[in-house]
Amino acid sequence: MNPPSRKIIHCDCDCFYAAVEMRDDPALRDLPVAVGGRADQRGVVATCNYAARRFGVHSAMATSQALQRCPGLVVLPPAMEKYRIASRQILAIYRDYTELVEPLSLDEAYLDVTAAPHFQGSATLIAQEIRARIAATVGITASAGIAPNKFLAKIASDWNKPDGQFVIRPHEIDAFVAALPVRKLFGVGKVTAAKLQRLGVDTCADLRGWSQVKLLQHFGKFGERLYALCRGIDQREVSPHSERKSVSVEETYTPDVPDLAACAGHLRPLFESLQARVKRVGAERDIRKLYVKIRFADFRQTTAECVGTVLDQAQFDKLLETGFQRGRPPVRLLGVGVRLEEEEDSPQLGLFVSDGEHSTASGSGDN
Repeated sequence: MNPPSRKIIHCDCDCFYAAVEMRDDPALRDLPVAVGGRADQRGVVATCNYAARRFGVHSAMATSQALQRCPGLVVLPPAMEKYRIASRQILAIYRDYTELVEPLSLDEAYLDVTAAPHFQGSATLIAQEIRARIAATVGITASAGIAPNKFLAKIASDWNKPDGQFVIRPHEIDAFVAALPVRKLFGVGKVTAAKLQRLGVDTCADLRGWSQVKLLQHFGKFGERLYALCRGIDQREVSPHSERKSVSVEETYTPDVPDLAACAGHLRPLFESLQARVKRVGAERDIRKLYVKIRFADFRQTTAECVGTVLDQAQFDKLLETGFQRGRPPVRLLGVGVRLEEEEDSPQLGLFVSDGEHSTASGSGDN
């Protein structure tokens, strides 16, 4: 007998930081607004409202580039305490419906409402009420996706944005996923998507024609995940106690750092900051990998990493040299960090790997 289908909600606020700013200053509502760093300090956009997105502005874009695309863009500095207050209000609403809440950031979370008694167990009605309460209590809008697993719920929450929701029922999964572009699959970034396209794979229906053995040959361990996801299978549970996976520090430099020797000089204070942060969060015994992240002046990015269980300045120096050889100086950003557990989606690439596909930026992303 098959287990009963789960009811997962992915709730995601719409352009969270910008939404809070527009709530507090209604004069901003009809203007293109971004929250992020200053253009003259090499800042990036954390998030922006939909008026700005119509000009092609998006999160992780350099603020200077965003202003070129949208000269009338209003750029506001992040007010993190204000956003944290709103986040706490939103999480309190989620937890009125279930204890199984897995926050992903300040403004989004998974909720497992399979056993929730509200509305006779209707996840659709629960999501509607949550969104209405967020609007009434916090003063911003949220979108929601409802599905039998986390992968599909997250995709569904983006389907009717902003201020909407979308349901994928169990009997709809097969047809829905078959038509889905492979770039929508969890863990597929630009590099993997481009590789799949070169192999003639554009949709999940195309990918289903590949055997698991063939996917493993081309994509390593991640091939297993691709095989399952293109069939709509995701067994991950909603975890209210998600563990920290990494600790890192990074710095953007103005002007750019010209060469390897100068980068090495900047590495020491970064290493010392990382030591302090690792100690502060009590992660010394959980270190599994060390890595150095480099973003060059042309915005190309690479990450060099190696297996390691202790913080070692000499090892970080080697990683810096390895990563530096992959790009063209000067360098605009350096970062150092540790991974506390293996990434499930990453194929085994040997001692040193380049991870140009998985870049991150502070902020709430393209919500």
